[in-house]
Amino acid sequence: MLQVTLFVEFLRSRPQLTVWAMALLQAVLWTLVPALFFSAPPGQLAESIAIGHEHQLASHLGPPLAHWLADAAYGLGKFWIYLLSQACVVVTYWAVFQLGSAIVGPRHAAIAVMLMGGIFLFTIPTPEFGPSILAMTLWAVALLHFWRAAEQDRPAYWPALGLELGLLLLNTYTAFVFIGLLLAYLLMTERGRAKFTEVGPWAAGIIIVLLVFPLLLWLDHPRGAAVTPTAMSLELDPLRGLRVLGWLLAAHVGCAVLIALGFETPAARRAARPTVDRPPVDPAARYFLYFFALAPVATLTFFAMIVGGPAPIPIAPLAVLSGLAVMVTAPDHLRIAHQRLAGYAWATFVILPPLLAVFAITALPWIFPVEIAVGRPAAEMGRFFGESFERRTGRPLEIVTGDAETAALVALAAPS
Repeated sequence: MLQVTLFVEFLRSRPQLTVWAMALLQAVLWTLVPALFFSAPPGQLAESIAIGHEHQLASHLGPPLAHWLADAAYGLGKFWIYLLSQACVVVTYWAVFQLGSAIVGPRHAAIAVMLMGGIFLFTIPTPEFGPSILAMTLWAVALLHFWRAAEQDRPAYWPALGLELGLLLLNTYTAFVFIGLLLAYLLMTERGRAKFTEVGPWAAGIIIVLLVFPLLLWLDHPRGAAVTPTAMSLELDPLRGLRVLGWLLAAHVGCAVLIALGFETPAARRAARPTVDRPPVDPAARYFLYFFALAPVATLTFFAMIVGGPAPIPIAPLAVLSGLAVMVTAPDHLRIAHQRLAGYAWATFVILPPLLAVFAITALPWIFPVEIAVGRPAAEMGRFFGESFERRTGRPLEIVTGDAETAALVALAAPS
């Protein structure tokens, strides 16, 4: 007798609703938990806000867009910076689902989004809004609009693509790699080369130049040029590229678990299993997904080997198409095994980490004498140093130096 769990039935009958439910559940958890329980911003978020507060066009961490948005959102309250980050995750899931629906059908696209919930880069690190989170969203939407413009011959999407790629360049220098891959894809086929005889790609290029022109002027200025060598420097280091690749593979462990639970062993193939069906995938669409799932990984791994500096390479965009690449490889008639375990595993990857974060912040320091980075009293630190400086000098605290992590916290929370 065939038994279908409610989770699988929703995937088959209401894939779009299922995607929205999964995305919004994750967004609510990772917005409320940091907003309510984090007394200090995670990771480099404090430094990013501090850099954005300077309103410069570039810094040692690269272009300014993510830092400006972080400062603007944090100015409204810490709740909004976490909401902004999760909005980026939701938009990324939506873009992947829309692209997948056009290529593998909405049911397989919904499963691809579910697999993304098992990728570490899209869950636990997301409260730390920064260039990687923003690049992930811009790259996902750019791929969707590139598909619609170049493969579906819908020229209205070329200006939108130009806007997204221009914003991507204002967010990270590695956007040059992503744009180069889009151009390479067009140049590799006769149909793609024919696009350059149309107005659309040139209009997109003009929009990109107009958006990035102020940044280019800044980098040509002595003050701007002063930060460029520290942000990017040619330095051969194979281990750096291997670390990027290793970190990317490690981030997919949860996704691999979900795939293994859904994989049907030969011994169990006689049992009745629920199936998720789709029409055959077009070979050109299959090539599109494989190219943009693998080429950015290979290119940026090589890029990391030869380019060094404090500005980190955004890894999250490299995993945007991982779920869809798996679903393109999957059969047209996908039989789902261990459907209950797969559902429980997804819930574990998405729901358990924020609950563990709450436990670590509220209870763990009482059990073990360990310091939780997001549990540091940032407000009290900023108030203490700000008021002490003002009492001793009669002037408000304006500049903080020292250890970058601590100085950023003090600068962020000081009353002045």
